[in-house]
Amino acid sequence: MGDGHPVVVQSMITEETRNIEGCVEQIIALAEAGSEIVRVTTPTLGEAECLAEIRAKVEERHGKVALTADVHHQGTKIAVEAAKHVDEIRLNPGLFVFRKPTNQIEYSPEEHGAERAAIEGELRPVIEACLKFDRGMRIGVNHGSLAERMLVTYGDTPEGMVASAIEYVEICEKHGFRNINISAKASRVPVMIAANRLMARTLDEQGLPYPLHLGVTEAGDGQYARVKSTAGIATLLAEGIGDTIRVSLSEDPIHEIPVCYEILQALGLRKTQVEYIACPSCGRTKFDLPTVLHQVREATRHLVGLDIAVMGCIVNGPGEMADADYGYVGAAGGKITLYRKKTPVKHGIPQTEGVAELINLLKEDGVWVEPAAGSERRPLTPIATV
Repeated sequence: MGDGHPVVVQSMITEETRNIEGCVEQIIALAEAGSEIVRVTTPTLGEAECLAEIRAKVEERHGKVALTADVHHQGTKIAVEAAKHVDEIRLNPGLFVFRKPTNQIEYSPEEHGAERAAIEGELRPVIEACLKFDRGMRIGVNHGSLAERMLVTYGDTPEGMVASAIEYVEICEKHGFRNINISAKASRVPVMIAANRLMARTLDEQGLPYPLHLGVTEAGDGQYARVKSTAGIATLLAEGIGDTIRVSLSEDPIHEIPVCYEILQALGLRKTQVEYIACPSCGRTKFDLPTVLHQVREATRHLVGLDIAVMGCIVNGPGEMADADYGYVGAAGGKITLYRKKTPVKHGIPQTEGVAELINLLKEDGVWVEPAAGSERRPLTPIATV
């Protein structure tokens, strides 16, 4: 991830890790839906030991899937074991060396130094395991789980999130480990955006060229969760911040993947499906636009990489669809016109025959493929990146 590679899509299974068959099935389902990294929780050493069998069965039934082990409280031994079996270890700096709240109101430089030394002592075996097995590490800061020391020093702020991550980065660099990516997540979009902007600026200023993972944590479910996640993730991606993303939903994680790809498609970062351009309809529209758009989409949704416009009339249609590869435009008398880019190529087509003629045009141009048997669309494979 990072360094000019396409933005990576990831998700996390919800099965208990000791339910090996359930984990394997969910990992494969997510991978087939397009998740390029799948995270598995490992709260204890027992779950970490399950990862070997999970990985073996996934590879036997499906093939290679990049796996991340999620490690939290007092996780040194857990992370070292997990590093034997997965591609990446995710650590939360606020929990990895866990301290019960003390209600302390100030930390001296000596106390900061002692705590940093304690973190280094716990983190060093994990670093050594990651180096030995060539694993990555995500330093994943959550706004809601900052260590008390960071809260006392910086307050409940993006500055505390960044300081928490940088402390771990500096320890990793001290021991020659740089296979790192960083996340700064929050459940509130403005905090998440501010933290990642500050993180990106801080990394640049300190010459630390590490990829960033983006997500709005605990976004909830339904439409608002999707809008909330998009508001945070897309804002940062549009600014050139972010190398891997997850849309966190309180739903079956399979539903996260389409949202990720649609965010990337809308920003022009990855093209995994047909881009449909359609006017909102008005009194000039020459046909039932929602119905026709649905018919066009159902006929062509398995294709990848095309831009297809469905426009209600000739007034604005040809101009506003100028970037499309193909256009379906309403005309007088119950007819439609088909366009190839800006050029009209088929006139006077009865509306009832419009979709069939569009397919014929795609066949004539050699861009049509038959839908795969038993599936609605082709795999989510990127064909274009910027």
